[in-house]
Order: sequence, then structure tokens, then C-alpha cells
Amino acid sequence: MSVESRQSSAPAGVDEVLARVREAGGRATTSRRILLERLFAEGSHKTAEELAHEVQRVAPDVHLSTIYRNLEELERLGVVTHAHLGHGPATYHLATETHGHLSCESCGATLEAPLGLFDGLADAVRAALGFEIDPRHFAVLGHCAACRAREAAVADA
Repeated sequence: MSVESRQSSAPAGVDEVLARVREAGGRATTSRRILLERLFAEGSHKTAEELAHEVQRVAPDVHLSTIYRNLEELERLGVVTHAHLGHGPATYHLATETHGHLSCESCGATLEAPLGLFDGLADAVRAALGFEIDPRHFAVLGHCAACRAREAAVADA
């Protein structure tokens, strides 16, 4: 099964997500709405702690555990995906923004890579080991062009 076929058709807005939550038997709570508004507004990778901080600016009584539960449910519904971008905590973003990640071990920069970039790797792993990788879930670690150039300049000096 390809990554693209595993990707759910992610909804286009907060109200559509809340309708999906209700269809799955969940509730459209205030904390869930605020979290979704932050996810749709930001459009970038945020940790659960960062999202909790943003939600708590609007609703101070929302606990981190509530954010984690909501993120887990939204991921189960195919609205949100999480990725491990190196050695830090998982980050979350909307499933409509599905892509791979390249993370610089020197400066911490994260580059978003189109999923097709990892097709050869996924095919090779499947052929050699019978294992299906999900390149959306992890970052390939290495060194960005700027850090490599800086390191080369130091080595040449």
C-alpha cells in the first residue's frame, strides 16, 4: 500500500473536521475547536506542548493531556499526522500537508521533501526486506547545504 493511498482525504476546514469527529461518535468541544483553529492557522510543524501553549492563551483551563488526546483522535481520523524530526518531540501538522522531512543535525533546520523523493528508498526496503516504510513519520537526518559549506570552509582553513 503506497503512502498516498494511506493518506486520508483530509478536510479543508475546522467545521468539516468537527463534522467528521461527530460522525465518528466524538464531540465538537471548545478545546478541540481551538486546537483545530491553531493547526489550520499555523500550517507548520508544532509539538503538542507548543500547541497547548497556543490553545491555553485562548482557553487557560485546557490541559496538555487534553491536547494529546485530541491530537491522537484527529490522527486516527486522518486529519493530523505526526512526525519525528530528529531527536526532539514529535511534531504535528495537517494531513493535507503530507510530505517527508530532512533534518539538519548541525543547525536543526527542517526541510520539507515531497513524498516522491522517498519512492526509491521505499521500493528498495520493500524489495529487500518486505517492509513498508512510512516516510511521513520520520526525518532523514543529515547536514543541510549551509552547514556543509560552513564545515568545508573550516576544513579548508
